[in-house]
Parts: sequence; C-alpha cells; structure tokens
Amino acid sequence: MLRGFILPFFVAASPAVAQEAEIVVTGRGLGAALGDDVYDVVVLNRERLTGSASNRLDELLKEVPGFQLFRRSDARSANPTSQGATLRALGGNASSRALLVLDGVPQTDPFGGWISWPAYDPRRLGEVRVVRGGGSGANGSGALAGTIELSSARPSELRGAGGSFAYGSRDSLDAFVGAGLTLGAGFLSLSASYARGDGFIPVVAEQRGPVDRPSPYEQGSLAVRGVAPIGASTEIQVSGSFFRDKRERGTAFSDIRTAGADASVRLVGRRWSALAYVQTRDFYNSFASVNAARTSVSRASEQYDVPSTGTGARVEFRPLLGPVELRVGGDWRATEGETRELFNFQNGIGTRQRIAGGETQTLGGFAEAAWQVGPLMLTGGGRIDRWWIDDGKLHERVIANGAVLTHLRYADRSGWEPTGRAGAAWLLREGLTLRAASYLGWRLPTLNELYRPFRVGNDTTRANAALEPERLKGIEAGIDFRPASAARIGVTLFANRLEDGIANVTLSQGAGGTIRERQNIDAIVTRGIELDGRVALGRWSLSGGYSYADAEVKADGPALPLNGLRPAQTPKHSFAATAAWASEAGARASLTGRYVGSQFEDDLNEQELPDALTFDASAAWPLTRTFAIEARAEISATSRWSPASAAQASWSAQRRGPSG
Repeated sequence: MLRGFILPFFVAASPAVAQEAEIVVTGRGLGAALGDDVYDVVVLNRERLTGSASNRLDELLKEVPGFQLFRRSDARSANPTSQGATLRALGGNASSRALLVLDGVPQTDPFGGWISWPAYDPRRLGEVRVVRGGGSGANGSGALAGTIELSSARPSELRGAGGSFAYGSRDSLDAFVGAGLTLGAGFLSLSASYARGDGFIPVVAEQRGPVDRPSPYEQGSLAVRGVAPIGASTEIQVSGSFFRDKRERGTAFSDIRTAGADASVRLVGRRWSALAYVQTRDFYNSFASVNAARTSVSRASEQYDVPSTGTGARVEFRPLLGPVELRVGGDWRATEGETRELFNFQNGIGTRQRIAGGETQTLGGFAEAAWQVGPLMLTGGGRIDRWWIDDGKLHERVIANGAVLTHLRYADRSGWEPTGRAGAAWLLREGLTLRAASYLGWRLPTLNELYRPFRVGNDTTRANAALEPERLKGIEAGIDFRPASAARIGVTLFANRLEDGIANVTLSQGAGGTIRERQNIDAIVTRGIELDGRVALGRWSLSGGYSYADAEVKADGPALPLNGLRPAQTPKHSFAATAAWASEAGARASLTGRYVGSQFEDDLNEQELPDALTFDASAAWPLTRTFAIEARAEISATSRWSPASAAQASWSAQRRGPSG
C-alpha cells in the first residue's frame, strides 16, 4: 500500500523537475522559528545520534540535563507503561509530560500516553531538539515539561547504503541496515533495525528466589520515507513505519508485547506546511504475582489486547511582515482505544473480564510572533484548544456465568484551554546573550488514567473518569555564552507550578494491601538550575550538563499525606558528560558518564532508591573506506553496589555508504 502511494509522486515529479538543478529536496519541515532562541534548547546532532554505545534514543536523551523517564530502566527491560518522558522533575506518574514529535507527528501512545522507544532508531534520525519548558505553542498541546522534536535524517545524510551488525554479552544482537536512493529530483530512504538479548535478572542477588530469571527482549522496526518536489518551492514527504517489541520482566507470566504502525503525509513550502497522520498500536501485558519467599509465581492479570488509534492533522503558515515573523495555524488530534483484560485468576485461569476505554479529541489554533530589533529579540503568542472526552466506559463481568459486576458509562465532557508563551533575548555583546521566558501549558488525561484500574500483587490503583486536565505555569531566565564558534555554555534558572497534577494517591494501607486512586492534586512545584555546554578542540569534543530540581507536592484532602513530599521517581540531581574523538580517516571513540541522584519509588517517600552511575563507551576503526569494526560497552551501578548492577559489551562490523 505505501509503495503504491509513494512512487507515483516520484514518477510524476521527477521528469518535470530533473532539469531544474536548483531544486533540492530537504526532507525537513520549516525549521526552527525566529523566536526559538529565546527558549532553553539542547540539540543532539547526527554525529552524536550515530555514535552512542546503546543505539537507543531513550538512553541518548538522558544526556540532556533534566530529562528522565518515569523509571530508570531503559526500553530493553522496563515495562513500556513506565516509559513516559518528562523534564524538570515534573514526573509523578508514568504518562509523558513532555511532548515528543517525529517530523511533526505526536508520538505518545494513544491509549496510555507512554512512549514506545524501540520504534525510534537514532541511526535514522538527523537531529533531536529538546526545548525545556512548557507551552509548545505551534507543536500542539501536551508540552507541560517541554518538547522533544525528532527530525528524520536529510537526504544528504543518507546517500548510499550501509549497515552494522553487533554481537555481545548475554547473547545480544544489534543489527541495522539503511539506504538512501536518489530518484530523479526526489529521494527514497529505507531502514530496518533488530535487537535481541537474554537480559539481566532485575532483582538484587540477596533478594532472588527460584522464580527469578533473566529478562530477555526482542525488538525490531522498519521505516520507509519518500521526498519529492512538487513545483519549484514545495516538496511532499511521505513516511511509513512499523515496529514490534517483546520483553519479559524476569519471571514467568510477565511477558509484554507491543506492535505499532504509523503513516504520514506532509507538504512543505517555503513558508507553510500541512501534515496528516494515522497511528495504530496494539499492546499485550501480563502481570505476575510472586510470593514473599519468591518460590512460586502465578499470573495475576492479563491485558490480552489493548488496541488504540491516533489520527490528526496540522497546518502552519509563517508570513513575514517587515521585521516580524508570524506563525499561525491549527492542529487536530483524536485518540481512541480500550483495554481488554482478564483478572481474578484462579488456578491459572482468569475468572473475570474487564473492558475499559473511550475517546478524546483536541482542536487548537495558535498564533505567535517574533521581532528582531537590533540586539533584542522579542517573541510571544498564544493558542486556544477545545477538548472532548467521550464514550468512556468500564465493563466487568464474571466469565463463567456472564454476571455483570460493573457497567459504567461515563458522561461526555468538554472544555476550553487557553495557553501562551512569551520571551525575550538580549545580545549583550558578541557571544553573550541573556534570555527570559514565561509560559502556560496543559495536558489532557490519557484514556489509561481515566478508565483503567489495575492491581499489582495486593496493591490496587483505581481509575478516575472525573480527572481534570493538568495545567502548568512556568518562568525561566538564562544566559548563553559562546566564547568561540566551537564552544557554548548555557545556564538556566527555572520555576514551574503544575496545577491539578495527576498522581496515584495512597488512600489506605493495611495487611490486605495498599489502595491508591488517580487524583488531581493541588500542585507540584519545582525550582532549579540547568547547566550545559560543549567545546570542540580539533579532533576532540567535550559536552555535558547538570540539573538540580527541587520538587515538592502541594496537596490537601485525601492527598494531604503527600503535602511537602517529593513526587515519586524524581531525583534532585542529574549529570551527564561525553568525551569524544574523531580522526580524518573515520576512526572515532567516545565515553559517556551519567549520574542520577537518589529518588523515591512511591508517593509517600517511604521507599528510597539509591543514586546510580552509568558509563557508555564506543570505538570504531575503519579497515577500508567502506568497512569498519566497532566495540561498545555499557556499565551501570548504584552507590550501593550489588550484583544486580549491569554490564554489557559488544563487537560489531559496519558497512558504510559511499559518503563514509
């Protein structure tokens, strides 16, 4: 289907434009707006994306100060439902509070709001821009903590064919192939990736029992993308991708499977763009119950099918009015999905069935202006969103006799959310800029938060169909210092207040287990500082950053016990640094260290997780112009060293394209 859709554009466009040498397709969107320099932005370039030890986007993003997943584990071992992304310690639950977009398309799971990281092999990306701070404006709603913009590699970065194959400890494999093909004046790229491994035992040695075993994974993805000119100043970009992800959490009955497919069409002109997309996801998740001695395990519940769909569209125009650049446009996104699961298992058989889900929609319009006046840059804008939550349901029945236990149809709801952002940057002198910004942001509750109750062991968490949207107020001020073209240092102070934050609130604790419920708490207040910098000295480069975030919960009513505590899974300190070397002949090496401070596992701050330190190292040496060998290693530990700390190493061979 996709091939038949792409190729007519190349066949139709190529003969007409092949004679016009000045037409060059870019494969990108409109690019950074004039006013983006006002905000706190970190960029991971293609060199970094293709030179990491893990070849995993979630691990690369941990080099950005303040970035975190809900849980520390990466996408090889964590449950995908804990893989939501956030920034600036605005966590507290597993849904993403940062907006992730790929070529303009939102990437959060339509049902759960988490992110399927194995779908995004960094080797097929050209750039990652992380905008810390809420209120994305033109990118849509959902950017409470910031926006992570992924851009596919340009045609100029994908010339020829290449690939890599790695084998390492724990019987791990990592393979990637990609090709960029010129078709007339257009371009077609194809890539595939595959990874598997036996995994590690996710329980520390002194607590393990006979039921504990390694947590294997198997993940793969395919992507195809075509770019072709339409006339002298417009190009069409058609993309399709598929991924499959299988993991186990280290015991029987803990297997997890995710599959997804995306397709999008984008038209890009000199000062306008239009986008339409569709996403499908299917999810399977089995939960295990282990006894206290860890000598027996049984299935506790089984999400045997979680289908969901996301569809949307977006348009943007950037007219110039003298010295003022405008951004005006609108976007629409709809999600629908439901969880179908078995629970109350008896002798290995689920005796009850649950079906829960619904639909959401957002429709928004935005306008933003940027004005350069000598050394002063001013920018500001706003957006207005209309949202709908419809067709919510929770149905539970006894399988044996069909008796209905719960049959709820929730009232449809809707509302309006106005947001905006504004800022200024002042070039004090060459290489020294002061900047300040303020912003408002919001996020709609996910279908998972609204409608799906769940149970882990004896602990139960209730859904809450009455949840309100989360809303953020934030300010920041910073300084950027560029003493030379190859050096930059940035410092940012920030203060954020997340109102109506959605958290799993403990209602009661006892011998029979803990009962929690998703609730809107008064606020999460976070203040802190971020430092990041980079310097290149000949063939050497050094980059790094540090984040300090002091986060505190403000709560009353049923959530009063949380008042004054730190949100779950939010460290105060994080640090990352990378030293890299590259030769003219193509040899390269890098070493990355990451540190994350201690954090609490639970909302009541009773279970403290120690700080953690990880190292990634990679080195590649070309044997010929198109062939190289590579070695990679990953090591992780905590300050309370234990055999659960992980190490992994691999060797690979790479076949590189003609561009080297």
